[in-house]
Amino acid sequence: MNQKSQKVVRTYVLLTLLNTLSSSLIWGINTLFLLDAGLTNAQAFTANAFFTLGMVLFEIPTGVVADLRGRKLSFMLGAFTLFVTTLLYYLLWQIEGAFWMWASVSALLGLGFTFFSGAMEAWLVDALNYTKFKGSMESVFAKGQVTAGIAMLSGSVAGGIIAQATNLGVPFILRGILLLTTFVVAYFVMHDIGFKADTKTKATKHMKKILSASIDHGLKKPSVRWVMLAAPFSAGVGVFAFYALQPYLLELYGDQEAYSIAGLAAAIVAGAQIGGGLLVNQIRKLFTSRTTALMSGALVSAGALLLFGLLSNFYVALFAIVIWAMMFSAVGPIRQTYLNKQIPSEQRATVLSFDSLIASTGGVVSQPVLGRVADVYSYSTTYVISAGVQLVALPFMYAAKRTNSPADPIEKTD
Repeated sequence: MNQKSQKVVRTYVLLTLLNTLSSSLIWGINTLFLLDAGLTNAQAFTANAFFTLGMVLFEIPTGVVADLRGRKLSFMLGAFTLFVTTLLYYLLWQIEGAFWMWASVSALLGLGFTFFSGAMEAWLVDALNYTKFKGSMESVFAKGQVTAGIAMLSGSVAGGIIAQATNLGVPFILRGILLLTTFVVAYFVMHDIGFKADTKTKATKHMKKILSASIDHGLKKPSVRWVMLAAPFSAGVGVFAFYALQPYLLELYGDQEAYSIAGLAAAIVAGAQIGGGLLVNQIRKLFTSRTTALMSGALVSAGALLLFGLLSNFYVALFAIVIWAMMFSAVGPIRQTYLNKQIPSEQRATVLSFDSLIASTGGVVSQPVLGRVADVYSYSTTYVISAGVQLVALPFMYAAKRTNSPADPIEKTD
């Protein structure tokens, strides 16, 4: 790897570290935070669904910001928006705000994350192409995966311990401080390389043009379309499965106020994410095509969710979490590479945001529905249902395989 490419990768890793560390401080306790504010299970997961709905509504506009005005600007807007909305979350917890308030701020949190989605990945790929990077993109995405896992491990454990030592609100204050730090660091170290911002074209005019082009390179392209359409089923249950871990593990553990256990759950997912990232290159050697690797990962993930739901034992649950999270993390870089190899630079951020939009639709539906199932029946029932939903992704991935895309074969020499 040449020096310019190394600098790009180092910047990518640094920003991934800061962004994930700040976000993960509350990931282990977020559901408990909502329940402590007086929301029911159904309301808490519906609030999360409004977060996902916000991502659906704002994905394309923010993707256009990244493709038109710059990936750096989009990233910084994401950090600042999350800083403001995190503090608003803390305020609502203090005053035990009404549900509509939580729903509104949750949607704005989704806006913050849409500024990130697509922009960071597009910035990385364009910069590496410009600096004539010759290595495997999976290996770079895997570094980001491992870095995110380390940050999530540190942040989620710290968040759980801090919450237990103080209260559930303190991690949110610390998260706001770290997000502001991320904003400042991005200003100094992130530069749009291999991409030229368009400061003359009106956003509305460009939005129509780039949205049309992104659909041409997204839903109208079968090899990309089928992988995108599989996402609502895998990602939809994935976001619920992660956030439901917090109250469910406390239920299995037998102590509803053991917030450090909730943090431990997120930490285990983070550790598995690190392991999954480290296994990417090994997994590439096991398969000849990326779609086969994706189908295998979905099948194993469904089995882990089923095991988690059927065997209501705390330690079995921890084992199932590890398997599920490792598979999710290991196939992530492979999926990213498969899509990026088929998207032109000019529409990269928008198409990737469109992919995130489609994935988010699954969470909009799954979270309130499964949250209601948890209220009426049990968390274990929701995980059994989640396993079945995960399997629905398989036919879509198989359809993508049948397109014989040039991006599907796994290169053995890169």
